[in-house]
Amino acid sequence: MTTAVVIGMSPSVSVAANAQQVQFFERLASLCGKAFAGQVVSTDAADAKFAQQKLLMHVRECHETQLKIPFHVGEDRSRTWVLTQTEGGLRLKHDHRHKDGSIDAVTMYGGDTQNGGTASLQSFPVDQASIENFLANGLKASITNTWQMGVTAHTFSYRMFRQGRDFKVEFDLSKEMPLPQAPWGHE
Repeated sequence: MTTAVVIGMSPSVSVAANAQQVQFFERLASLCGKAFAGQVVSTDAADAKFAQQKLLMHVRECHETQLKIPFHVGEDRSRTWVLTQTEGGLRLKHDHRHKDGSIDAVTMYGGDTQNGGTASLQSFPVDQASIENFLANGLKASITNTWQMGVTAHTFSYRMFRQGRDFKVEFDLSKEMPLPQAPWGHE
């Protein structure tokens, strides 16, 4: 699949609620078609296995109001972050797939921005649909999740936190990596 870099917003399309969110989205869109290596920077013991894996993000699919960013953990290609501009701001969802491409029971969870954030950092508190999915799948601890994405000139960061849990990975934007295989279910 080819990717296209999106520059600017069309006036006929719903856009994020404020200039900081538009700038944030455009910063990520400027990375379209590129992949970057990352590392776990949080110190939670639960992240030890993640920290031992090769971590790679790939800004793979870029549309005017949506970016799909696969997050590979070693050979596991099950995760794709989906960032969408909405009339109210930005929405982050997590598309999870099995190796055969089928949809995981715990998928498309995430949330919407609740404030303007900044051009370099946006927060996404868990939404009601995600809370219901987590509860239906026995993941009660996840019902208070907040996710953050950050982008600066040299670093992209992804963070998930809640009481008793704080996971963060940072990707070095100064060095492009070879493009990875497609994420599962998106071949």
